[in-house]
Amino acid sequence: MRVLLFFDLPMETPKERYFYNRFRRSLLKEGFIMQQKSVYTKLALNSSSVNLIKSRIKKDLPPNGLVQVLVVTERQFSSVDTFIGEVHYSNLDSTDRLIIL
Repeated sequence: MRVLLFFDLPMETPKERYFYNRFRRSLLKEGFIMQQKSVYTKLALNSSSVNLIKSRIKKDLPPNGLVQVLVVTERQFSSVDTFIGEVHYSNLDSTDRLIIL
């Protein structure tokens, strides 16, 4: 089973940024892996471990914002199609001694 966690948290004030960072660090400490900016996943062995993960998430919830949890099977998760567009990087490699950005 996979636990997919989606969140949308406010980050306008310093206090909101603090709660965002604290929640994100708790997800990483819990073993979640970032799939996208606000989408994290974690592998769970069975439904009892899913319930344990959910209870730990509830414990670390920030006071504001939206957090959603979706549980899917490995078969469903493996059927995800990933599409990647062109990635553009600005080339900063240069032999010049002075680079003005």
